[in-house]
Amino acid sequence: MIDFEQKPSYDISDLVEIVRVLRAPGGCPWDREQDHKSIRRNLLEEAYEVAEAIDEGSPEHLREELGDLLLQVVFHARMEEEEGRGDLAAVADGICKKLIYRHPHVFGDGKAADSAEVLVNWDALKQKEKHQETAADSVDAVARSLPGLWRAEKVQKKAAKVGFDWDGVDGAMEKLREETDELQSAIREGSNISEELGDLLFAAVNVARFVDVDPETAMTAACDKFARRFRAVEEAASAQGKELSAMTLAEMDALWDAVKQQEA
Repeated sequence: MIDFEQKPSYDISDLVEIVRVLRAPGGCPWDREQDHKSIRRNLLEEAYEVAEAIDEGSPEHLREELGDLLLQVVFHARMEEEEGRGDLAAVADGICKKLIYRHPHVFGDGKAADSAEVLVNWDALKQKEKHQETAADSVDAVARSLPGLWRAEKVQKKAAKVGFDWDGVDGAMEKLREETDELQSAIREGSNISEELGDLLFAAVNVARFVDVDPETAMTAACDKFARRFRAVEEAASAQGKELSAMTLAEMDALWDAVKQQEA
């Protein structure tokens, strides 16, 4: 039994201590076995669960999920401390210095008339800080671990800052049609299908950018819509005493069209 003082309420220092105890000899075998890579996915999943709680608009759920995400930060910081490479205080020190450096209009003598100018200055300071000397450096710096649609959007925005972009949505739409034709050709020929499909998705993100739509949000909404309609189709089939697996595609399409008409 670990000698640990239980309290009515805890703070961040208690969380740091709990993680230390879990990782220490005599602590939790599972926690002691983990390293940065083994819990990398946990960090990503917790971040997405925070996003879901934000979408739900539930303060209680958000507080819970923020706690789960904070645990991941403390966990990774603890592993760094064990290796003698830093600790949570070093993490906090780094982000504080970054925020001060990138907000010279607040903490220094810099100027920013509005939020747009703040972002321009932020990017310039970030490029200087990261030693990104060329536009290609900025493109390469976009994290490969981002969801594909978000990464595509960020890459395109980096290129657009130096003028490598369409004049408007019409050019982006024409490129989307071109990539659709190339994918169809690839499918007919049975080659380069994955590459051409990637080009099509990349072109679709370009369109989303011009019409100011978050591509990941749009994709999530499309998935939600499909799931909702698919459930309605299955329920309609059940009401007819049928199972989807026993129906033809034409029969299911008819139910699908009926569901769409009801939503319109």
